[in-house]
Amino acid sequence: MSETEQSPLVFWEDHYAAMSPISNGIPGKILVRFADPLTPGRALELGCGRGDDAVWLAKKGWEVTAVDLSSTALEYASANAERSGVRTRITFARHDLTGHFPQGHYDLIVASFLESPLTFDRFTIFRAALDHILPGGMLLITSHAKVPEWSKHADRPFQSAKEALAQLGTLTEAWEVLFCDDVERVMKGPEGQECQVSDSVVALRRKK
Repeated sequence: MSETEQSPLVFWEDHYAAMSPISNGIPGKILVRFADPLTPGRALELGCGRGDDAVWLAKKGWEVTAVDLSSTALEYASANAERSGVRTRITFARHDLTGHFPQGHYDLIVASFLESPLTFDRFTIFRAALDHILPGGMLLITSHAKVPEWSKHADRPFQSAKEALAQLGTLTEAWEVLFCDDVERVMKGPEGQECQVSDSVVALRRKK
C-alpha cells in the first residue's frame, strides 16, 4: 500500500513505531528563538511527536497541553517528560486535529512541522487555532520551505512563509504579524553530507 492510500492513523503509528523511543532531547531552534523571551503561561503543541518541544516549554515554566494523532508518539513523549522531570507540567492527549480543535485558550500555540505526505488540510487547523489564543498570545507556525536533496519528499511542493500566511486568509485588526519569513539553516545528511534548507516561519500575536 502506498503512503497516500494509508489512513493517517496507520501512517503515523507506523512512522513512530519505526523510530527509536529515545529522541535527541533538543527543542526546535525556531521555538526557542520566539518562545524564550515570553512570560510562561498556558501552551498548546499541535503534533508533539516525541515531545522535545513540550518538555522544553515545561522546563521553562509553561503549563503544556501536547496532542498528537499517534498513541505511540504520545507514549514516547510521556516517557521523555518523565525522564526530564516535567511530566506533571504536561498533559498529553491523542487528538485528531482534522476532526475538531482541542478545547481551551492558550498564551502560546505551537505547530512545528505539522505536515504530512497524506492529504491534510492543515490551514483549517491553523485558522481554528486563532480562536484559541488569549489576548497577548502567540501562534507560531514552522514548516518546511526547502528540504534536503536526499529527502524522499524533495519533489513535493513546499510553501514559503508568505504563501503560508496568505493561506490563513485575511486577518482581522486583532492580529499582529510579528514575523513572516523563510529561515535558512544547514542540515547534515545520513552520510555526513550537508545541504542548505529553509523553514517557513509565521508568528502572529493577538493584540491585548
